[in-house]
Amino acid sequence: MELNSGHIYIIGSGAIGKALAVFLRLSGRKVTLIRGSVNDGSRKTEHIRVQMPDGTLHEAEIEISTLNAFPTLNGIIVLANKSFGNEQLAVVLKDKTGSSPLVLLQNGLGIERPFFAHGFSEIYRCVLFVTSQIIDETTVRFKPVAPCPIGVERGNSDNLQHIVRQLTTPQLGFKNEEHIQHTIWKKAIINCVFNSVCPLLETDNGIFYRSETAMQIARRVIAECIGIAHAKGIMLISNDLEESLLQISRASDGQLISTLQDIRAGRRTEIDTLNFEIASMAGELGLIQSVQETKLLGELVRLKAEINLDTNL
Repeated sequence: MELNSGHIYIIGSGAIGKALAVFLRLSGRKVTLIRGSVNDGSRKTEHIRVQMPDGTLHEAEIEISTLNAFPTLNGIIVLANKSFGNEQLAVVLKDKTGSSPLVLLQNGLGIERPFFAHGFSEIYRCVLFVTSQIIDETTVRFKPVAPCPIGVERGNSDNLQHIVRQLTTPQLGFKNEEHIQHTIWKKAIINCVFNSVCPLLETDNGIFYRSETAMQIARRVIAECIGIAHAKGIMLISNDLEESLLQISRASDGQLISTLQDIRAGRRTEIDTLNFEIASMAGELGLIQSVQETKLLGELVRLKAEINLDTNL
């Protein structure tokens, strides 16, 4: 495991990647932000600002580069890119990372599979409990909700503790999580609700605590998804997920979910690793009829994204 360099590479220059880079830089860490969608070898320094809920601004000069500017990546590699790029990214990173650990700061189920398939030796999953939104090219609005758990997919607990210490800052906290799959599933199911209902209604995350009708839809989707989780051996409780969803809805009132931001910007969404991944698992289990609402909401989001993309061309 390559940890001696103390260098943290963040792949993905979206709202999460930029905010994390600023926080780490202000805490004295050596950090480079790597653009996941561009690979022209360019390097530049950019002044990035992060706006907190109380109006406080955190600012830092961040080095921004591309993957082919580095023959090797020795340190901690944090993936904050969109998860649909993981298959291609696994191929590119395979010969660059050696034993450097990967930390996946991404939503969804099954997103780590490409890295398992390509033989990466250290893989850790993080579940983010924050909201973040791009304001302009160099400004991000960021709101922490709770410490973000990180758990071992492939690796060991000692290295996990080191990773948590290196990534934690006063503005964004992380913690060790022994049973990370339980947390991954819980957050993924909640995201199946937020990332489908909010974009389709063109509204912010607060809709579920403001509208009982929206919450009724949420309860039905949660019930469908929990059925698949139980079939996969992940024991979750509906009331627990509903309360968590409401807490997130209240805490992120006024914030736009990433999928709605992506649709409006003409970008591809991550709905495939949420509603469609649940539907795929249900199909493999012979339970596809039990997730019809979850699947339909996913299909509508995908269609909306495609229509919006065609309109912007």
